[in-house]
Amino acid sequence: MPVSRLRDIPGIGVDVVGEAADALADPDVLRLENLDTDLPPPAVALEATRAAVGDDAANSYLPFHGHRSLREAAAEHVGRVAGRRYDPATECVSVAGGLNGILNTLLATVEPGQEVVLCDPVYAGLVNRVRLAGGVPRFVPSHPTAGGWTVDPGRLAAAVGPATAAVLVMGPAMPTGLVLDDGHWAALAEACDRHDAWLVYDAAMERLRFDGRSPAHPARHDALAGRVITVGSASKELRMIGWRVGWVVGPAPVLADIRLVGLTNVVCQVGLAQDAVAAALRAPDADRDVAAATAEWRRRCETVLRQLSGYPLIRPHGGWSLLVDAAALGLTPAALSERLLRRGRVAATPMDGWGPSGERYLRLVFANEGTDRLADLAERFRVAVG
Repeated sequence: MPVSRLRDIPGIGVDVVGEAADALADPDVLRLENLDTDLPPPAVALEATRAAVGDDAANSYLPFHGHRSLREAAAEHVGRVAGRRYDPATECVSVAGGLNGILNTLLATVEPGQEVVLCDPVYAGLVNRVRLAGGVPRFVPSHPTAGGWTVDPGRLAAAVGPATAAVLVMGPAMPTGLVLDDGHWAALAEACDRHDAWLVYDAAMERLRFDGRSPAHPARHDALAGRVITVGSASKELRMIGWRVGWVVGPAPVLADIRLVGLTNVVCQVGLAQDAVAAALRAPDADRDVAAATAEWRRRCETVLRQLSGYPLIRPHGGWSLLVDAAALGLTPAALSERLLRRGRVAATPMDGWGPSGERYLRLVFANEGTDRLADLAERFRVAVG
């Protein structure tokens, strides 16, 4: 790479597998490689989008930091989950999807050469954005257990040091389904305060928990609240992937910087989509809608776990995906992915580049195929790997 900022950014792998599956043009292929879902967005969002197509105000750059309706809805939503009140005028900005919000936040908080703490395995898109912003990823290993993934709160806090600009966490995390709780926030509060570090919380999937519990938002911890920057998205919980709308909520001084980065980066969000996202966030049945979708994704997850009970899978605590330990099968993730696509007609992404431990795992996304389509997954694996 002639440009140094790209030398340690390998890509995410999903595009490669997705294009290979597309090239087969075979409807029998199980599409388990990409974070898509076939569950439709809320009806109120579809109605608002159709109305926006004919609205001249929706066909505008303005306001650059997001429509008032969206910022109010997003600030209310985050405030309700976090147990805080956020001012939509000064403590919330709209962004063009959650990952745009992550990059804008990193650019506003990380000096080149500073560290950003991440749990491993982790979504490659987060790692790549840390590097693109000039940051240095510092990985804290998560551990697979019979009950799912865990990460030690003390070890996570100990990774925060004088060189740390931020801790970047997601819950449930991609691709593991790891969920952090109050014990992690308590440990991080002292460490972040001591080293003047931000906690950037990716809330894209925070309500997609399979234990039925409410999200454990870090800003509910009083000692941490002033350091929490929440980045949310309509793509996962609301299934509004193509709308490309997200939000960043946090203390006003840092939000002013994040807003400036946004003006300099993507400039503004999709005008046709913002009122639709606001309507979905504020709908009277919004929580029931997310809970119903989560229940369906959990059924699909359980189907995968049953089908592949003889294989080395790690149970997720939520989200849209789970990991297969390819190394335990004597294969690299890339080799397992190739066999599954060629022999079993299953598209799945190897986790190379998804943190140091990614070199041993393959990801299965269960959000985009119904339980009827997943019913022969065991046979497909048997044909592919035995």
